[in-house]
Amino acid sequence: MIIILKKGLSKDKIEQFVDSWKQKGFGIHLSQGESTTIVGLLGDTSKIETENVANNDAVESVQRVSAPYKMASRSFHPEDTVIECGAGQKGVNSCTIGNGIIGVMAGPCSVESEEQIIEIAKLVKKSGARFLRGGAFKPRTSPYSFQGLGKQGIDFLLEAKKETGLPIVTEVMDARQLEFFNDVDVIQVGARNMQNFDLLKELGKTKKPVLLKRGMSATVKEFLMSAEYIMASGNENVILCERGIRTFDNYTRNCLDLSIVPYLKRVSHLPVVIDPSHACGTRWMIPTLAQAAIAVGCDGLEIEVHNHPEKALSDGEQALLPETFDEMMKKLAKYAQVENRVI
Repeated sequence: MIIILKKGLSKDKIEQFVDSWKQKGFGIHLSQGESTTIVGLLGDTSKIETENVANNDAVESVQRVSAPYKMASRSFHPEDTVIECGAGQKGVNSCTIGNGIIGVMAGPCSVESEEQIIEIAKLVKKSGARFLRGGAFKPRTSPYSFQGLGKQGIDFLLEAKKETGLPIVTEVMDARQLEFFNDVDVIQVGARNMQNFDLLKELGKTKKPVLLKRGMSATVKEFLMSAEYIMASGNENVILCERGIRTFDNYTRNCLDLSIVPYLKRVSHLPVVIDPSHACGTRWMIPTLAQAAIAVGCDGLEIEVHNHPEKALSDGEQALLPETFDEMMKKLAKYAQVENRVI
């Protein structure tokens, strides 16, 4: 249920109104804009009569929310959410996702060595990337494939962070791994873990930004409900990531659903990132898909970059060479400028 309060209410009046609902056992999501204050009630509101709520002197109007996701809904939070990453850390570049800034996350699929990740970090930063991405814990289809370096991989990412100042993005696979993520700036949840609800609830107890990837066969509703798990557990710093879904065709690795961007922008306030690398699985398509992602309004891109993709321990075929990434970034900057946004 959404309650819109009257304009001009004092801070004390708003607090009294909110406290009255908390005392009744409801969770509260408070959104205060320049001219509108919205109180979102979380919990079973089915027995509440909207007429009774509307009769309160502090209330302008009341409406029920039909969508099962509440906190992720734009109805609860009309203004776009802007996620701040790396703020307050000495030597780290503070970066935002949203608010006209297209945050590009670039780096290898897997962290393979300290030397490798530092070299790539320097190259992608020079080309304009705002984040360094790299996998330390790797979910792989085959148990015989490279599974990542684990904690050592995160240590190497942190060294690259010290060298370049880039905030780091890396994937968690299990809640027991979270103890290694204290200095990670953005925690990624992969497609296979999108509905790992125990993990999502644990991430909700942190305040770190979470990059939530859409499951390979997930509907948009299921995607947003997974975001709701994180937010309902206390962490509203969620970034949605479309990485392609599974369809009947196989000319690309996955099918990149670009239509999800304008739809999510309409129904949710959360920022949206596109991962064209996993979507197509072929490096020559990535620059074109990245341009298309900017055209439909994405807030960020996640791009795989490797200095020696022919030797990569995972997904080398979908990794751009640093020089190709640099050329792409120059073109993307022009596309963004047309829309009054920046890379």
